[in-house]
Amino acid sequence: MFEPVIAFFQRIGYLIGRPFVAIGRWFSQRRWIVKGPIALVAVLIIVGYGYFLVQTQSWTNFNPDYVDAYKLSEQTVDAGIALPTTASAAPATTTGTGTTPATPVQPAAQTCQRSAIVNVTAGLIDFNVDENAWVSSMLLYKLGFFGIDWDHTPWLDNKAAFQRGVNQAIRRTSVELVDSLGRMRGTSGINNNLQAARGNMQFDEESWYFGLNPFGPKTPSPSYYRAAARDLRLFDDALATCAAIFDARADNLVEFIDRVTSDIGDTSSILRERSEFYNGGWFDTRADDRFWFAYGQLYGYYGILSAARADFQTVIQQRNIAPLYAETLKQLRAALRIQPLIISNGAEDGWIMPTHLATMGFYILRVRSNLVEMRDVLAR
Repeated sequence: MFEPVIAFFQRIGYLIGRPFVAIGRWFSQRRWIVKGPIALVAVLIIVGYGYFLVQTQSWTNFNPDYVDAYKLSEQTVDAGIALPTTASAAPATTTGTGTTPATPVQPAAQTCQRSAIVNVTAGLIDFNVDENAWVSSMLLYKLGFFGIDWDHTPWLDNKAAFQRGVNQAIRRTSVELVDSLGRMRGTSGINNNLQAARGNMQFDEESWYFGLNPFGPKTPSPSYYRAAARDLRLFDDALATCAAIFDARADNLVEFIDRVTSDIGDTSSILRERSEFYNGGWFDTRADDRFWFAYGQLYGYYGILSAARADFQTVIQQRNIAPLYAETLKQLRAALRIQPLIISNGAEDGWIMPTHLATMGFYILRVRSNLVEMRDVLAR
């Protein structure tokens, strides 16, 4: 009864295996001068794809509660504000010939509060390119799956999309640090370290050591991002010695919140478009990178906005928006709880396949509405 079915599958197995048998027979008949290079290439391919598989599936130090490690609640003043100083004098000493008077009081060096925004932003860069491999510029990621862009497949692209989402939040923040937060508007120049950090963060996300357009050797993307992290920390070191400026004014916070609101608004539009016009369910190969980009963006902004609450605490207290700010961060953290194993883009009114894009879009809009409300209160 089952003989025809068994014969059919045997025939399929024979047809599939026949080319490999022919290749193996051809390979066994060759001399080592031919076998050696072929075997070396095969080993390099196996090792390369093994490394690529590990890096795309291993998310080192991924933690939605990463903000807790910065202990932002211990910051007592706004960023850039001078910290209290203490001065002391050496006590008088008694010797056999009399008493040596105490040395004069030496004023302590002036120190200022570091910026939590800068610290968290630099930490996110470290997370993206030092604690993890930057997937988007890896050679095998650029080559794709037999010529197909990995973003157009359901495999191995989630981490890359997540990292690009985090990077989007970092880029937006680096721009705001240069344009408004890191200078006294109208009375001071642009900080050179922040300017360098912004320039490095705008670099192409997919550059490898060699490129075709333009043709020739290149500096890979992670090197530029690491340089940006160093520039940010140099600014923070200068701020700690009161040699730099962080302008924690209400209008600067309004502008920063406005830019973040616009940024995540663009992402919600992308999610809406994909959710509305494509209903492939579990078979939508672009749903996963859309979802994880949005997730990474919220992951980055959760830390950056938490840091902004510490850097602008005086404004937040004076304008009475502390409860609203806390609710915004609560909504951001709630969005980070959504971590489905497989991303589904089902119909919004469907009942079989879930619609994770619409769910993520709902959380983004909740965060955005809170940010808009905060901006409106601050702008009054």
